[in-house]
Amino acid sequence: MKKKLNLRERALIGLTLFSMFFGAGNLIFPPLVGLQAGANAVPAMAGLLLSAVGLPILGVAAVARCGGLDRLAGRVHPKFAAVFTLLIYLMIGPGLAIPRTASTSFEMAAAPFLGSPGSGSLMRSGVMALYSLLFFGTAFFFALRPERLKDMLGRIMTPLLLALIAVVFAGSLLGEKAGIAAPLAGYETLAAVRGFVDGYQTMDTIAALNFGIVIAMNIRGMGVEKEEEIAGETIKAGGIAGILLAAVYSCLAYVGVTASGFGQSASNGADVLTFMVHRLFGTAGTVIIALIFFIACLNVCIGLLSCCSEYFSQTFPVLGYRGWLALFAGVSLIVSNAGLNAIIQVSAPVLGMIYPVAIVLIVLAFLPGRLGTSRLLCRISVTAVAVWSVGSGLLSLFAG
Repeated sequence: MKKKLNLRERALIGLTLFSMFFGAGNLIFPPLVGLQAGANAVPAMAGLLLSAVGLPILGVAAVARCGGLDRLAGRVHPKFAAVFTLLIYLMIGPGLAIPRTASTSFEMAAAPFLGSPGSGSLMRSGVMALYSLLFFGTAFFFALRPERLKDMLGRIMTPLLLALIAVVFAGSLLGEKAGIAAPLAGYETLAAVRGFVDGYQTMDTIAALNFGIVIAMNIRGMGVEKEEEIAGETIKAGGIAGILLAAVYSCLAYVGVTASGFGQSASNGADVLTFMVHRLFGTAGTVIIALIFFIACLNVCIGLLSCCSEYFSQTFPVLGYRGWLALFAGVSLIVSNAGLNAIIQVSAPVLGMIYPVAIVLIVLAFLPGRLGTSRLLCRISVTAVAVWSVGSGLLSLFAG
């Protein structure tokens, strides 16, 4: 029985965790922050790294320290833990995040080869249906063996993804420069605060509370059996993933800063990346962007399908892991083709209700001594934040 992983194994687990975090949102927000922050990109990125890297890694560590999300949330009340955990898994599962991996990767990896968005809408819908079928079929196949995700994600897909991003960064670093633009609205002052808020939208803090269940399975598959050793290795993997996330976000933000000098304006980071890659590599840039988004979205889809199916198979064993996996893949397939925009409109306020509560739970997990385990303190803190976040979320929902 092993007590700990060696350096190579630990790095492999860290790469696997990184790949589960790094999806479309992680690709989109850093270059947009770089573009909009311009000359204030450094403080803006400091804020983004705090919320988009620091909080998720603390979330991984918090769940590992407490022995699972159910135990962490159970410090408030068992019923709260059940409802909160269920909502978390539905949000990062078929309710929003999993369907979005297919729709986003389609827009970036397949749609550019179909001509203008307004032409051939019927053909476009048919291609989208076929694409999502193949996409979820591939994700389902690899998610069948969650304990072996390290072999697919850690050894193959993640190194390829990092290599492609490195090519784009190197092109921006060595290519033509046109100065750095002045910061846009929202970034002239308090750029770090604005960056922190933008990083909040990656949803990784919520995802971090759930990924531990799959990472622990992969660590056990390497021969580590004691729970305290598994928790320790999970935290170390979180540290490796955090370093990689920070490095990649910084590279992507630099791409956005470079784009700002050319007077580029964009409403999302996908447009920023598309503009820069096409400027640097011409028509070959379309293929590079397609591969980056496809790999990133597929990695996250596999990870989310695995952790959601594992949780539901343990909580509601009637279907078993493969049954839940098939159900979630099927529902996500349908949602990704019909009604995703409506789901996002409803889900955004719901995420606004859940996210602050998740942050409070993470903070409580690191309080020393009896403070962190005090049910009274947990209940007061979570109730106060929940009342505020739910109230704000409902106002946003009905106002929209």
